[in-house]
Amino acid sequence: MERLPKIIASTVVRSAHQGENHGGVYIIDLHTEAVEQVIGYDERSISWEGRGGPRGLRGVAFYEDEVYLAASDEIFVYSKDFHLVRSIQNEYLDHCHETYLVGDRLFITSTGRDSVLEYDLRTRSFVKGYHVWFRGPKRRLKAMGFRLRGPERRLNMKGLSGAVGFLEPMPRLQAFDPNSDEGPPVSSNTCHLNSVFYEGGLLTVSGTRCAHLLTINGSKLVSHARIPYGTHNARPFGEGVLLNDTSSNRVSYLGRDGESVSFPIKHYDEGKLLNSHLPQDHARQAFGRGLCVLGEGLIAAGSSPATVSVYDLNNSKTLKTINLTMDVRNTIHGLEVWPF
Repeated sequence: MERLPKIIASTVVRSAHQGENHGGVYIIDLHTEAVEQVIGYDERSISWEGRGGPRGLRGVAFYEDEVYLAASDEIFVYSKDFHLVRSIQNEYLDHCHETYLVGDRLFITSTGRDSVLEYDLRTRSFVKGYHVWFRGPKRRLKAMGFRLRGPERRLNMKGLSGAVGFLEPMPRLQAFDPNSDEGPPVSSNTCHLNSVFYEGGLLTVSGTRCAHLLTINGSKLVSHARIPYGTHNARPFGEGVLLNDTSSNRVSYLGRDGESVSFPIKHYDEGKLLNSHLPQDHARQAFGRGLCVLGEGLIAAGSSPATVSVYDLNNSKTLKTINLTMDVRNTIHGLEVWPF
């Protein structure tokens, strides 16, 4: 690739308080490393409850000359020069995370409802919902003392552990009408769905509490591949799966044939970090989230403190790292190639 492209990145600031910045949107030139903030998200109208679920901007998508940005319970629509045009709302949008656009359909993960919603951008209407949830005890492994580290974790990644598959059942699937009152209840968050991808007529989803990258094919829910717990941005890629292995502080391509490429996420000297005193469940460095394919074997991935790194899958090299801030609370969330 002669010149790396520009990308758009959304950020979320963990443990922020009222009146403080809760994240923003940036255009980053990966070639020159120039950074331009195009949206600051410090609205006083956002919810202050919880650990950060409602805060900041997340998934990013583009349709015609508009930019779609997921917030907590709505989708903001901006012009390409970042003037707010309108917002999209639905009662089943709850702690939205990633989005994915194919044609004129926008798929949105509603993490707080264990759901993915399908929105028709042409008619500006929600057309379908998919509820993916665990029934009964959500985490049998946790109850038995498993933490999926070391050998157990590696077995799970390669799909070789029958015990893990037996102990962690597949979630259930039910389609619903997002325009009715028959959808999933409030606080249905058993899978913590955070990623969605669509290709070849198949919708794939994943969450931090799932041991599988899941494929929705009509009324069926099947496993596309085993993945580690705690992942973000998992998606089919080539003959394997591309993902942020967040729990292991790595960005990885896991091939079905056993061939894998894995990159350690940028780790900074603790003395140079801001707000590093916060508990790790609120904010920690090397938390990997945000991933986009650049082409020719190159990918970009995000982490905290707000950092974007470019990786070469073909040569197993980290090409460059661009840091936006050393405040460990500030993490990349959504990443996409800037099309305009």
